[in-house]
Amino acid sequence: MFDYMDDASAAKALEQFPPFRFLGVKVLQLSEDWGRVRLLLPLSRSSMNPGGSMFGGSISALADPIPALAANRKFPGNSVWTREMSVDFRKPGRSDLELRFDFPDSTIEQIALELREKGRSTPLFNFGLYDTDDRVVAWVCNRVAIRP
Repeated sequence: MFDYMDDASAAKALEQFPPFRFLGVKVLQLSEDWGRVRLLLPLSRSSMNPGGSMFGGSISALADPIPALAANRKFPGNSVWTREMSVDFRKPGRSDLELRFDFPDSTIEQIALELREKGRSTPLFNFGLYDTDDRVVAWVCNRVAIRP
């Protein structure tokens, strides 16, 4: 879906990605190679729980596909999906949240090595969602399966 697009087209496609459209997700930064992704999850009526903070399902829906989409961009021609994910909800999200995902060069090298040697890789990505005061609201551990 996002292959072979310029930066503006890829950002627009990501904002229109069906799981994100209803949430009003906005792309703040999307590097061409998906090595850095910054997304805004606005606190709105559709993302707010009855207690007035960000609904955990909205956070999870945003966090789930990002590592797999990035890995798909880095390792085209492979099948890539989320194998498992856990979210540590550290504090209520009472503002818009920013997802900050980075794909380290060391992880790219490790995946490439595992794909060459084992024909598969299952890397773990850790990243957070931050409130407008730059505090971690949720910490995500997302394991991706990469298979030929």
